[in-house]
Amino acid sequence: MNTVLAAEAGSTTARNLTITLFLVFVAITLAITVWASRQTKTATDFYAGGRSFSGFQNGMAIGGDYMSAASFLGIAGIIALYGYDGFLYSIGFLVAWLVALLLVAELLRNSGRYTMADVLAFRMRQRPVRTAAAVSTITVSIFYLLAQMVGAGALVALLLGIKPGTTFLGMDADTAKVATIILVGALMIIYVTVGGMKGTTYVQIVKAFLLMSGALVMTLLVLAKYKFNLSSLLGDAADASGKGAAFLEPGLRYGVETPGDALKTFYSKMDLLSLGIALVLGTAGLPHILIRFYTVPTARAARKSVLWAIGIIGSFYLLTLALGFGAAAIVGGQAITAQDKAGNTAAPQLAEALGVDFLGGSLGGATLLAIIAAVAFATILAVVAGLTLASSSSLAHDFYANVIKNGSASERQEVTVARVSALVIGAVSIVLSIFAQSLNVAFLVALAFAVAASGNLPAILYSLFWKRFNTSGAVWAIYGGLVSAVLLVFFSPVVSGAPTAMFPDHDWHWFPLSNPGIISIPIGFLCGWLGTILSKESDDDKYAELEVRSLTGAGAH
Repeated sequence: MNTVLAAEAGSTTARNLTITLFLVFVAITLAITVWASRQTKTATDFYAGGRSFSGFQNGMAIGGDYMSAASFLGIAGIIALYGYDGFLYSIGFLVAWLVALLLVAELLRNSGRYTMADVLAFRMRQRPVRTAAAVSTITVSIFYLLAQMVGAGALVALLLGIKPGTTFLGMDADTAKVATIILVGALMIIYVTVGGMKGTTYVQIVKAFLLMSGALVMTLLVLAKYKFNLSSLLGDAADASGKGAAFLEPGLRYGVETPGDALKTFYSKMDLLSLGIALVLGTAGLPHILIRFYTVPTARAARKSVLWAIGIIGSFYLLTLALGFGAAAIVGGQAITAQDKAGNTAAPQLAEALGVDFLGGSLGGATLLAIIAAVAFATILAVVAGLTLASSSSLAHDFYANVIKNGSASERQEVTVARVSALVIGAVSIVLSIFAQSLNVAFLVALAFAVAASGNLPAILYSLFWKRFNTSGAVWAIYGGLVSAVLLVFFSPVVSGAPTAMFPDHDWHWFPLSNPGIISIPIGFLCGWLGTILSKESDDDKYAELEVRSLTGAGAH
């Protein structure tokens, strides 16, 4: 009886502590946002933070933008449930930065002004290219936003101690998740509409520091529990997983060998390859990452910011190994899936278990859980703000100012439209997120990467490196890659025909792979090539100007 009372007291303390810490973080970030709004006077301030950030500051902000709920919650969960195969996400997300650094970062910073479309439209007809880029940016951002909001919903049920049959403020677990998604959506809209890029950047810097600190503390506690013996940690993780040695080997989730069914085995291996390609190529096409390169004053600072980002992000992904295997060993796969089928709560559950071990009793567990949960909330809020800013900027700058107004819109009109766009995109994301709650957040982000790599990357690379590339090619590349990726996802087991699908009770899937990258990325490149050679349009002088500008920064804004 005493144990039950202590556990209830601990969960009440955790709940109160978590809500307090979350409110403190929200108050601090809202104060930053209000301060930033007073510094935001021009379109350059709103879109690019006045290009006033140093390489280190921007590197921290990129890290804050990139280390999303998918990284912290999704990857830890997928490693905890699938062992070796889950680490593929960490490797893919990190290696992707080499593509961004070597092929895109500096050239994009030199060539554009506020958005990805500035580069694409530089030597082409503005209207068709900017329209296509705006459509692509919004689609990718919404896929990514879904992942963050789903993570927020999963987290809150754990934090508030809401399990099946229990309530909080009269809400059951499902209602509380929906309420959280709406709350996160409302906050992200406030950050973007009030603070613009300056406010969003400072929120991301604060969040990157908190996330790295939280992950480092948890990693040290996991290693201390096993006396820094990695072999012992991995052995316990394998035993607790119920899968034995297979947990530490490839083939649990991807590349699964199905005896007697060669086709199923082939599809599983193709899915692995498809995921890998999407992860590695996706980063260089993500709109919310690309616009970060415009916030620094020089190309050198853009390079430096990517190097800082690689260091911060690389360190973090190494820590996810300890978090994932630590959760498998200490919490156990059954306890993780009992709380959240997709494993999105593995890291907070690990925090609670470590708190009990090291800080003593349920109050210690409640304290560490509350701290890590507040960090996870901070993570979600910072990333959704960056995504909303990218998509609203594209709608305002690309579609409204350059397509509808044909370049005649004033800066004030542009910023007003960007703020209204943030409101609309936030509302759409909230509604879609409510239906996607059964999916693993790392997996949802992988879909966003596939869409970005299929639609945006071919157009960006062709534009920077192919002299013959033209308007028709850019439009074909973006729409071809985007439509093929979205259609294949819609007809895949992600949406229907599987227990973990968005619509598990329906089945209209015919595409066997969960990730479309292996098909849709080549389609994007092929469409770009085909659209170019079928059109006679060409402007060698404009390409020469773009080449000089991208390589030297001459004439860059």
